[in-house]
Amino acid sequence: MAIHPGFSKAGKVALYQLHLVKAETVRAFIPKELRLVEAFGYTLGGFFLANYDDSPAGVFDELVVIAGIVWNPPTSCAWAARVLVNSEEACHHGRKEVGLPSQVARFSKRITPVPRQTKDKFGGFLNMIGVGTTICHSKDCMDVQVTEVVGPASSDICNIKLLTDVPTPKFNKWMGPSITMSLPSFSGQTEYNANLLKYSCRLACRVRAVRPAKVSGPSPLKKERNLDSESRGFTAEEVVDNARNLSISVMLSKPILALEFNFLEMQVEAPIILSNNTTSSLPAA
Repeated sequence: MAIHPGFSKAGKVALYQLHLVKAETVRAFIPKELRLVEAFGYTLGGFFLANYDDSPAGVFDELVVIAGIVWNPPTSCAWAARVLVNSEEACHHGRKEVGLPSQVARFSKRITPVPRQTKDKFGGFLNMIGVGTTICHSKDCMDVQVTEVVGPASSDICNIKLLTDVPTPKFNKWMGPSITMSLPSFSGQTEYNANLLKYSCRLACRVRAVRPAKVSGPSPLKKERNLDSESRGFTAEEVVDNARNLSISVMLSKPILALEFNFLEMQVEAPIILSNNTTSSLPAA
């Protein structure tokens, strides 16, 4: 989730959603020298959706498709399959400086009010122990349509349906506790940056668990093919389509946890080079 290394980004709210992703799908994105963290044929992937109102690239939206987790003893790091931003500057810096598979995209948003609900089935018990919330809820449904743009052509990636559910509790603590955390990631080995890199995003925010967003893909979704860097017979268009379809597959996998980050401040550290490569093993698009 990064552009300018050594710079900061800030936004009012972001969603970090974790999914169970098939390991066989994710391996197409992972350099062969890295080992995927997996169990029973699955790894932990998902996506990060944010709008930044303060950054070196100005105001922009970002969708990071997280393919999975790879080992980096004694811990592990995330690997981004695709980064979609509606800023040419953010895309350029993501590619060149951080080695990310960044692409320019359109983010079309539509907000639909949802009727208010007044029933809280847990309210009685919670009120008895002094931590109950009021029973009035304010809800809005936001549809975010993400469309990748390559020159004059465009391709729909996904639609993300977010249902905001903001109760008005006692003591005004609904946004969750304030935390700081570091998200280490690998990147690189693309057409724009052939090195294998490692960088970290340091976050300060208030976080709470929310209901997972509903994700739908374009219809019909093109048939997947196994993407192997040593495969032969792929045209440039097929490689681009396959990488895009595999990213969509990650988005459509099973969600297991969604976290909402409020008052987000992110510091992107400059990446370090882990190895030099003269050729790329992953497609840039």
